[in-house]
Amino acid sequence: MPITYIADDEHLSTDDFLALAQTVWPGSYDRLRTARALQNTLNITARFEGQLVGCVRILSDGYLFSTLPEILVHPDFQGGGVGRELMKLAWEHAPTSLFFGAQPGNELFFEKLGFQRGLEGYFRRKPRPGDLPESDGEVPFHAW
Repeated sequence: MPITYIADDEHLSTDDFLALAQTVWPGSYDRLRTARALQNTLNITARFEGQLVGCVRILSDGYLFSTLPEILVHPDFQGGGVGRELMKLAWEHAPTSLFFGAQPGNELFFEKLGFQRGLEGYFRRKPRPGDLPESDGEVPFHAW
């Protein structure tokens, strides 16, 4: 059975997310705060036979900024393209450019996907609605 990817997964439960998080990043997570966090993000999931095996979350203001709080892939599914597909879907569904930090040792993964290293993390830009077409590089500044 193939892996199923779902953008804005309405069936992502807090318990499923926490089980995956504990497998990838063991820690002490507050269930109620996790549930609130999941409500405030666009959640893209990867499922194998109904089991959550991967998730990427997008936090955005809808116009100027989007970030990825985390990308999680179950260790049994790492190296099989799940993370790559989740990042592809995150890029397609993000309303704006993406900015995020990478855990040390994972930089090459994001660079292979076309993200650029910046001063504080990684980014990939999208044009915003209403952006001016590229010109001679001079961008007008308006003081209000």
